[in-house]
Amino acid sequence: MERLGTGIRAGRLSPAEYDSNFSDLHPRLDKHEALVAADRCYFCYDAPCMTACPTSIDIPLFIRQIATGNPIGSAKTIFDQNILGGMCARVCPTEDLCEQACVRNTAEERPVEIGRLQRYATDTAMEADKQFYSRAASTGRKIAVVGAGPAGLAAAHRLAVKGHDVVIYDAKPKSGGLNEYGIATYKAVDDFAQKEVDYVLAIGGIEVRHNQQLGRNFSLADLQSQYDAVFLGIGLSGVNALRVEGENLPGVDDAVDFIAGLRQAADKGDIAIGRRVVVLGGGMTAIDAAVQAKLLGAEEVTICYRRGKEHMNASEFEQDLATSRGVIIRHWLAPKSILAHDGRVAAIEVEYTKLVDGRLSTTGETGVIAADQIFKAIGQTLDTSNLGALRLESGRIAVDTDGKTSLDGVWAGGDCVFGGDDLTVSAVAQGRDAAESINRMLAAGAQPAVAVA
Repeated sequence: MERLGTGIRAGRLSPAEYDSNFSDLHPRLDKHEALVAADRCYFCYDAPCMTACPTSIDIPLFIRQIATGNPIGSAKTIFDQNILGGMCARVCPTEDLCEQACVRNTAEERPVEIGRLQRYATDTAMEADKQFYSRAASTGRKIAVVGAGPAGLAAAHRLAVKGHDVVIYDAKPKSGGLNEYGIATYKAVDDFAQKEVDYVLAIGGIEVRHNQQLGRNFSLADLQSQYDAVFLGIGLSGVNALRVEGENLPGVDDAVDFIAGLRQAADKGDIAIGRRVVVLGGGMTAIDAAVQAKLLGAEEVTICYRRGKEHMNASEFEQDLATSRGVIIRHWLAPKSILAHDGRVAAIEVEYTKLVDGRLSTTGETGVIAADQIFKAIGQTLDTSNLGALRLESGRIAVDTDGKTSLDGVWAGGDCVFGGDDLTVSAVAQGRDAAESINRMLAAGAQPAVAVA
């Protein structure tokens, strides 16, 4: 499976090495470990960790329930606010959210392991197939949800609980959105994303139609005419361009596509990887791509970021994780051109950068990094071509605090909306809150009002 004339090939490692490299990053706590971890919580009345959680989970309560031997009750406390609490426990940057706010940091510089405790509770309930919710009496109202990612699934579940019928349209062959296609494999092993989808859909009243894309199979106007309300959780499907010479050479790939392909691979050994890999970007996608390139057997992996360490969107924990796996992170470097040999990537020319009066500027100094594969992780964009008259802001959908858009009967949430922080947990919160807003509108029997001028 080697690409001719390049250092890109599959099967660099043994099956045992792949299994070890892509094992669970943070294995689940056992019962004793969970009790010990829970015992460290002060159960603060004015809990800063709860304020720091985008879904406002009652963290002291769910930890106290674990401490008293009630993980099932703990799971309900979590799911009441975040029905995708299992995945969020795995992928949330807790070190920047709830755990950063934990008062244990002041005394010991080590927070309560909130994320791992959340996983312990939610996994316990899901493995017992404990369903906490049942549908209300049918309202006879139908809502379309576009996108089966975190925002769409959260909205659909909350609407189904209220007794509404929901149809989810998703462009991919599987549900889950970024949970299924966009996160590092070692963060959610054993096909957990699909197990969570199944758990969410078990409420009933939700139909999922895969391989259905907005603008190709249906229009927004179609949905507006057929449904009582529409929720858009369409994420970001475009990838920013480098706009440098050589960008279209063989060996230059999108990091998002690489991560998706790796997550869907039945055998990690089938994924071809370069001997020398360069990743461009400073966010979570760049870290995930770089670490997994190293885990696939790349000899040298370098992340190039145009600003400093303190400016990277990836958390400090994720940066440390990358360097612990042998990834080199180089700052203040911007791509200038991609160099070729025999029609394929051979190296990348970079230019040094600096801040001048708060603005990024190049210094004129250049360097070359040898590479046979380059991954672009420089941000994604929203495809706005099929959004009709929806008002946009900075290239994303403008919404109010309830998720209402400028169009009657249309709500939106997740990465596609302006003002978000592109986190799974935030998308869940936005989907949940939009569903509550839709339900209030339908319960009042009123026509939806334009919320964003």
